[in-house]
Amino acid sequence: MGFVNSCFSRKPIALMAPEGEGVLRRALGAGDLIMLAIGAVIGAGIFGAIGTATAGEFDAAGHLIRSGAGPAIVFSFVLAAFGCALAGLCYAELASMIPQAGSAYAYSYATLGEVVAWIIGWDLILEYAVGNVAVAITWGVYFKSLLAGVGVQLPDCLTTGYRTALLSPDPAVHGLLTTAPHVGGVAILVNLPALAIVALITWLLLLGVRESSRTNNVLVVIKLIVLTLFVVVGFSHIHPANYHPFAPNGFSGIHHGAAIIFFAYIGFDAISTAAEETKNPQRNMPIGILGGLAICTVIYIAVGVVMTGMVPATALGVADPLAVALTTTGLTTLSTVLSLGTLFALSAVLLVFQYGQPRIFFSMARDGLLPKWAARVHPKYRVPWATTIVTGVAVGVWAMIGDAGETYDLTNIGTLFAFVLVCIGVLALRFKEPNRPRPFRVRFVWPVALGGVVVCIILMNGLPHVTWVRFYVWLAIGLGVYLLYGIRHSVMRRRAAGEVIPDSGESW
Repeated sequence: MGFVNSCFSRKPIALMAPEGEGVLRRALGAGDLIMLAIGAVIGAGIFGAIGTATAGEFDAAGHLIRSGAGPAIVFSFVLAAFGCALAGLCYAELASMIPQAGSAYAYSYATLGEVVAWIIGWDLILEYAVGNVAVAITWGVYFKSLLAGVGVQLPDCLTTGYRTALLSPDPAVHGLLTTAPHVGGVAILVNLPALAIVALITWLLLLGVRESSRTNNVLVVIKLIVLTLFVVVGFSHIHPANYHPFAPNGFSGIHHGAAIIFFAYIGFDAISTAAEETKNPQRNMPIGILGGLAICTVIYIAVGVVMTGMVPATALGVADPLAVALTTTGLTTLSTVLSLGTLFALSAVLLVFQYGQPRIFFSMARDGLLPKWAARVHPKYRVPWATTIVTGVAVGVWAMIGDAGETYDLTNIGTLFAFVLVCIGVLALRFKEPNRPRPFRVRFVWPVALGGVVVCIILMNGLPHVTWVRFYVWLAIGLGVYLLYGIRHSVMRRRAAGEVIPDSGESW
């Protein structure tokens, strides 16, 4: 029982204010956080996953895997946004109390114990690193489309990942397995644009949080201008007949659409990873999380209404649905502008996600659950440089050979699971420490938190069986790593055993 109890020991909130060489630089205000939220949220989901959610998902043989929402995709957005709003309120309360890098990992450590914190930290790799793989691949698709629009054709074998070709229902793409150059009987299919953009973003993040934030602000302004153009111009090309049937697959289609389109909302919680680099986090973190989520929801609904009114929903099951909607209605020039704007939009998502993952690793390493080198902070730029480089290499290599479709679902289930634990964590802390000061306090916390748990579980149930299998395998691997390494090197466990550990960037 002693071993089990120690695994569920909570990290005291009072010790979650790091000092010494491991402290990150506080440079972000409320406006920066809202821009980070928009930068993270508006990206591959609205420019890519919305097509599959609307038209449905098919396998390589053309068989239906999941039904689409059709024009009722707007209700899918509302359902997903409702779950995010409930979880967002819980994030805001915890972020105002625990202004430390680490997001749901840090919150779980303070509310549910070490082993749960480890599991959620491991799980968040699915949201940030795996999510960025999907974003990078989608970036490569739009980059290739943009170049083709100006007469530059890149070789398919250098712009298509091996697994993309393997899993694609498009005969031309799947046929690359045969027509591409082979070495040792294996088709050479790599997505070099995806690798290149990840490398560029990684380099930028190493320059410091202020430089990264400024770049993100510019990218966000560009993406908002592009989406505004799409809505304003596309509105005059709406054909009401395209809204019929409005919900061709009933609630099932809306449910499946929400499970897919949830990818369009992941990222608002990435703001919580910036808590340690935020000025006045008790005030600014809730503003950034909830403000960014509200703005993005309004934009999504407007885009969904216009897109499904421009062309039939069945024509949108492509990697670049907004560009297809414009091209189909004869707006080819705007389609080229959209492709360019999409590159900036997806770059912003890559920037924020690539910003978040290293800080989770950094926080876990500072607690001793990962090796000490992962807690290293650059002496000049004050960023976790080691984990930034490792994350960039891992995401870049996977994006070079992987497929966006299979990573969408893994990212969704990982994020929803994190949301569930954060909602539970708020309730646990209200029960265990009811009198602790809460700069931001969720009203009606029990229905809000339990509602967040229920909605997230409903969305998780809309994901395919194979995604659940992969998720369980991933968590099992993570638990094995904790038992083999983390539990023996945990700073909290070592201090409980009487070991003297100096305060530094490698401990708390």
